[in-house]
This record gives sequence, C-alpha cells and structure tokens, in this order.
Amino acid sequence: MCGIVGAVAQRDVADILVEGLKRLEYRGYDSAGVAIIDNNELLSAKRLGKVQELAQALAEKPLAGGTGIAHTRWATHGAPSEVNAHPHISNNTIAVVHNGIIENHQALRTRLQGLGYEFLSQTDTEVITHLVHHELKTSDSLLAAVQKTVKQLEGAYGTVVMDSRDKDSIIVARSGSPLVIGYGLGENFIASDIMALLPVTRKFSYLEEGDVAQISRFEVNIFDLNGEPVEREAKEANVSH
Repeated sequence: MCGIVGAVAQRDVADILVEGLKRLEYRGYDSAGVAIIDNNELLSAKRLGKVQELAQALAEKPLAGGTGIAHTRWATHGAPSEVNAHPHISNNTIAVVHNGIIENHQALRTRLQGLGYEFLSQTDTEVITHLVHHELKTSDSLLAAVQKTVKQLEGAYGTVVMDSRDKDSIIVARSGSPLVIGYGLGENFIASDIMALLPVTRKFSYLEEGDVAQISRFEVNIFDLNGEPVEREAKEANVSH
C-alpha cells in the first residue's frame, strides 16, 4: 500500500517529506522518491528499496526548496524499479504521485502517445502526469488542468500534482484513496495518513470523495466533484507520535 506526503512551505521540505515517508513504512512498499521545486526547476530523486536509501541519496546530494511531494510505492503496474518509482514527471515541469489504480490507463496511454508523449515507465500513474501536462495547454491554471484530468480517470486515486512554473502551490485530488490536509503556520501539507504529518502539525481535514484542492502556504481551497467551493472541517488530532 503506497504512501504520499506533500508540503508547501517557506523552509526546505526535503527532511519533512522523508520523515513523513518513514512514518508510512508500515504500509509496505518497494521504492521511494521525492520531487522538489527549486527556483522554478523540478528536481527529483528515487531509490529502489527502503526510505533510508532515499534519505542517504539526499544526504549526499541535497535538494533544496519549499514545495515538494514524496511517495512510497508498492508495485501494481510495472516491476519494482527506480524508473517505475514515483514521482513521475512530464516535460521536466509536471510531477505527480498517486495511490490507487487507473483502470483505463492503457486507453489513455495510447491516446497520449498519439499526441507525442513518450512514456518512460510501465505505470498507470505516468498517464496522469502527461494528461495534466496536455490539459494545461488549454487551461488557465494547474487547478483547472487537474480538474479536467480527473474527469477522464476511471478507477481509484489519491494524487498530488505540482508544476515547476507554479512553485507556490500543489493540487490534490481524491477518489477512493484517502488524503488528509495538514494545516501549519505559513505552511500546509498533504498526506495519505495523519501519522506522516504529526511532527509538523496537529490540525487536519479529510478530503471527501471527488474533492480537488489547491494548497498553498497561506490558503487551502477545496472544490467538490462539481467544481463548487466547499469547506471540510479541520480538527485537532489527539494522537501521539
């Protein structure tokens, strides 16, 4: 079962992301990866095996930046490998992590290949990455592109998307796979489980089925399945580390 962690902050978030992944290791996984935006450049690192392998790689070659996403993967489509590990990236700008299974991924892959997209992995997730990139060409925001994308997905997903050209926010979408927003002071977070975020916040709200949210340092805007703004109650978590 995969794990997701994401952050939008003023401080460097690599350590927060890796610590979050370590707290999700109980789920089981075969690879781990992280992507961070640094001065509008998308930087990433992936490793097969334990999160500690990823942590060691980042210790040797640190990634700086305040907006990032991270993931632990349990192989469904494609064997365990660094190429199949998340995040998946399109055109050096769009990065995506994803929990769940996209059932119509093959049809979407074929269509996107016809549009000129090159696939590097065997995963269903890479379809989301390229589809967001494609929809962004005719959208006025990353939020709108993700909203268009998820309407084309069949199956289950908890997904987080970021664009290196928009380093101040990330977009998250939920259908069938849990996602929780963590609220900080001048920084906000996303994860598949509150356990990942307990070192940085105790205030959480859960996305509901069909929700898409835009998360920035000072704001969280949530939209329902119909694209209408909604509120999801934030509560203090009464759990230990």
